[in-house]
Amino acid sequence: MAVVKGVKEKVHLPLYDSVSVKGGRRLGEILTSNVLRFFLDVNGKTKLQTNMQAASLLPHWNTFEARALRVVISDLPPQFPDTPAVSVELTATKPGAAAGDPPITRTVTLTNLNLRLFVDFKRRVEGAGGQPVALGADDLAALSLNLTQGGSPITLAAGETITIDRVVLRDAEIGLEQQVARILPPPEQIIRNNGFGNVIGTFIYNTVTTFFVGEKIMIQVPTWFFPAGAGPYSEDGNVVTHGYPNPQATFRFAEPVTIDTQQNFRVEIEVPESDVLAGLQRLYGPLFVWVVLDGYMTRDVQ
Repeated sequence: MAVVKGVKEKVHLPLYDSVSVKGGRRLGEILTSNVLRFFLDVNGKTKLQTNMQAASLLPHWNTFEARALRVVISDLPPQFPDTPAVSVELTATKPGAAAGDPPITRTVTLTNLNLRLFVDFKRRVEGAGGQPVALGADDLAALSLNLTQGGSPITLAAGETITIDRVVLRDAEIGLEQQVARILPPPEQIIRNNGFGNVIGTFIYNTVTTFFVGEKIMIQVPTWFFPAGAGPYSEDGNVVTHGYPNPQATFRFAEPVTIDTQQNFRVEIEVPESDVLAGLQRLYGPLFVWVVLDGYMTRDVQ
């Protein structure tokens, strides 16, 4: 439709952009520096990830009044890949032939212990009420795990088991880290019940968010200053969000921040501490971090 000259309309049209990590991938694959940038890289993103049409610019000759800024972080269960895989030595145990006889043991090597299975065993051993995990021949077959002895494949005998305990997991950690640096997820993604909500907490309490218009800083404060005001909410302790899910329960500017026609703008979230950055880079997806500029767009009437 043709533009009506000299006539403008003001609509409530928030601007949003995100950084996202797919399941099985790490945040460190995209967070190579200590700064996440929003509204700058919008190419190839879906409508779930951004509603920007051009990097750092409003469409056409529009202007925008930013009334609020919010940071939304997803709380989705992480997914871990089947690679890399390591081999670890452990002991296979079989009860003695008669009552009172000592158990029969032999040293074997467990192969194909991948990252996904490592996390599963870690949760069962280290989690609440956890204990070592005993596996028989059928269990190994179901998990596609193999055993070798002296380099030759073997199968557990009837009644014979291997045990995954903290010592075995420690050896697996060393082997995984030797293959790929920073491949292990942080503790809050492994033991989710004990570290519940810590992914969101670690992020908002250890980062600084800055809103730029042109090259001028409009606001710069720790990220906890910008509650999400969105997302699921439950009082049963099974969901954590960054703020009560009400659009009014977020930070609002005392005066609107105006973005003029063809004026560049962006939001940056910086991780000042190197040790925190190293932990965040280990986070596995699916993970979304949205920045939303809530306000009013003034545009031509068509």
